[in-house]
Amino acid sequence: EVRRVPQSTPDAMPERKRTTPMNPENVHCSRCNTVYRRPFRERVIHLLALRNYKKPELLNHLQRDGIMQKDRGTLGKILQQVANLNAKDNSFSLKEHLFKDIQKDWPGYTEVDREVLEIRLSRKSAFSQNATSTSHLTPWGPSDTDAPSR
Repeated sequence: EVRRVPQSTPDAMPERKRTTPMNPENVHCSRCNTVYRRPFRERVIHLLALRNYKKPELLNHLQRDGIMQKDRGTLGKILQQVANLNAKDNSFSLKEHLFKDIQKDWPGYTEVDREVLEIRLSRKSAFSQNATSTSHLTPWGPSDTDAPSR
């Protein structure tokens, strides 16, 4: 018995065409879901990399992205580890040594956030390079050439 192969096989899953544009709210939700699965500490670090936050602002932002109940109570402890408190306005800023760990392609960042981060990182880089270069030029004490000859 010989079986014949059909000349054309219909697709099991016909190609679906999108009739409506993507809803920005759905894009935000998918970004939230991706960020929500990340460690809470990383989420705090990546928010503080963009700007200084007061604790209520930070908590509000984290709640919008989704926050687990167990993480809610650990925010103070995490801020002690990763942030400096500005006593003048009670805002938190990311500790300098943590900027090297920032992922520029963090899923929670928008295009605007990425631009802000790039500007902030370039300023920090320029500041640290300037501080390093001037420290080599400034003598800290009397040099051998300043010592009186005997």
